Amino acid sequence: MLTIARLFGKSPFAPLQTHMNKVASCVEKLIKIFECLTKQEQDKIQRLVTDLSGLEHEADLTKNDIRNHLPKSIFLPIDRTHFLEILSTQDSIADQAEAIGILLTLRNLGEYQDLFIDLSTFFIKCCEVFWSAKRIIEEIDELLESSFGGIEAEKVKAMVEETAFKEHEATLMQRDLLKKFFTQYDSISAGSMFLLLKMVDAIADMAKLSEKLANRIRMVLEVK
Repeated sequence: MLTIARLFGKSPFAPLQTHMNKVASCVEKLIKIFECLTKQEQDKIQRLVTDLSGLEHEADLTKNDIRNHLPKSIFLPIDRTHFLEILSTQDSIADQAEAIGILLTLRNLGEYQDLFIDLSTFFIKCCEVFWSAKRIIEEIDELLESSFGGIEAEKVKAMVEETAFKEHEATLMQRDLLKKFFTQYDSISAGSMFLLLKMVDAIADMAKLSEKLANRIRMVLEVK
């Protein structure tokens, strides 16, 4: 796409930020899906998940366009491999958001509404990890202007540490949530329990991918 090629001319990191905005749209749509679940608005969920799949596809197309237009003849301020790893990790978050959305359509768990409220609280915490990582991507132009050093680099390193801490908090919340699920094991059908556990793992993976993204940026700083 010509648009992506022009973005590279504007800034080598503008395409990454454009793609991250596509990923963020997937997460925002998933937030709306969870809101419908807690309100038991089952009729809206399938439509929203379909919308989410469309947004994930847009993120895929943008990722492919960036790869196809990644310049080979001009200097990139970071290693091409690192650039592509950051792009791939971002895209994995969009994939994970879609996977979570699909899981939420497989079975009506309205009878376990109290557990779903806890699951939604956990999801919100994992979203905090994502938004923290997204802010780092938004700062990447300032890193370039400072030649990946100085005060700006220290600021980004602190943001990476903050992201890691939020992911740690999410891990602790995940343990508590699993304990609560298993405490009520006898009152939950086997199929519902299996799906709930899959959801917890999938949501936790979104937070882990977000932390991984932050660490990719940290690795770039360490190399510089």
